[in-house]
Amino acid sequence: MNVSHASIHPVEDVPTTEAANAPRVRMKDIQGTPGTPGGLALRISQFIFAAAAFSIMASTSDFPSVTAFCYLVAAAGLLALWSFSLAIVDIYALLVRRSLQNYRVVSLFTIGDGIATTLTFAAACASAGITVLIDNDLGSCSHNHCIQFETATGMAFICWFTTMPSFLLNFWSLASR
Repeated sequence: MNVSHASIHPVEDVPTTEAANAPRVRMKDIQGTPGTPGGLALRISQFIFAAAAFSIMASTSDFPSVTAFCYLVAAAGLLALWSFSLAIVDIYALLVRRSLQNYRVVSLFTIGDGIATTLTFAAACASAGITVLIDNDLGSCSHNHCIQFETATGMAFICWFTTMPSFLLNFWSLASR
């Protein structure tokens, strides 16, 4: 029996010009981690809310008389500096298309975000407790700047809500290696 055997000759798919010029995207670049547009958006929102909490609380004349409010100003100022510096790093990484998924870089970001998250949440909770004390229990809101205190405390909580995803995504990225 004279049967010919089929042979398979692979043919390569020629890439189109659009796919050849497209930027390379790694599958492990999760939005919200360093060097991604989502990470930059989180950093900018952290900076905006931390700067708002800092400036609103610092604009009152009697915040130094309460330790919790001083703690909020210190935590918000520290978080504003941290978020601003990491936003600059994210902008640079996006402009030069550089991945920031190095183990040491992600470890540094994770530790910094963990500390900033803890400080911000503690400061927001302490300030909320003092604000409730002044407003509800003492009833002396007319003598104090309660609206500014409540607004700064609210901004600190929103800042914590934007800092927590950064910490969790960095921690997840670090743990999944």
